[in-house]
Amino acid sequence: MPVYIGGAELNVATALACWNLPVKYFSAAPDNYLSKEIKEDLSKRNIDVSDMQVSGNRIGIYFLPQGADLKHAGVIYDRAHSSFGELKPGMINWDQLLRDVSWFHFSAISPGLNENLAAVCEEGLKIASQKNIRISVDLNYRSLLWKYTGNIHEIMHRLVKHCDLVMGNIWSANTLLGTELDKTVEAKKSKLDFVAHAERTSSEIIHKFPKCKAVANTFRFNKEEENILYYGTLYNQGRLFSSREFAVEKIVDKVGTGDCFMAGLINGFYNNHSPQEIIDFAASAAVGKFFEKGDTTKQNIQTIQARINDHG
Repeated sequence: MPVYIGGAELNVATALACWNLPVKYFSAAPDNYLSKEIKEDLSKRNIDVSDMQVSGNRIGIYFLPQGADLKHAGVIYDRAHSSFGELKPGMINWDQLLRDVSWFHFSAISPGLNENLAAVCEEGLKIASQKNIRISVDLNYRSLLWKYTGNIHEIMHRLVKHCDLVMGNIWSANTLLGTELDKTVEAKKSKLDFVAHAERTSSEIIHKFPKCKAVANTFRFNKEEENILYYGTLYNQGRLFSSREFAVEKIVDKVGTGDCFMAGLINGFYNNHSPQEIIDFAASAAVGKFFEKGDTTKQNIQTIQARINDHG
């Protein structure tokens, strides 16, 4: 059974470090040799872990069969009582953590663990907003995690209202934010219909959350057992941009593809690329991750750009 160091936000951080962006990663881990080995590994990836929280007794883990299953049907989470899961408001010095930071990213997996972590996320987002730090969120909904009582729309609304960039898909936006969903769109199996729906969903999100400037959506479908059709959209400045369409064959691992897409968006906005360049790069980065084992990517910018040119 292979073991990989990963997680939604860490996968994003690893990709950005691969592309030579300065990255700091925050989480919590116990004071033991395993935590030290993990931090050493992340440091070798050029990820700053100097502000990691040392607390608790264990590191959260999960089990997932490798392969082409897009819905992660076989996942088993073992994250209860982890160091990260036991964080509470007031434990983190956000002023110190966010010093010299220009971008703050989190995913919906974090507030999905428990209500204390939802409060921790909100605590950090408020301070990041006060510091005028750009904020992004990945609406990666995991039904097996959102088990505690609480209105999921209300919780996510409190967090997403701080965000400048929202990434997800039309289904996760419906579940987490309550946006409208045309349930007949899947039966149509038309890219034009999916893209049009993405535009409506994106517009609705920006209307609900005035601070949000851009919304990205991913679409990936099983063509056959191991073949996938993949593309993305970016709604920015009142216009919708659609990526090239990628046909992916002989998938090695589907884990972390959305995180690569998210990293591609952050990289593009951070470097002031055009909206079309941003969405093409993000989609190409995600597609490249299908050919890598484990949670994180090792792709460089040249490889990702070459894939875009090949699908011109």
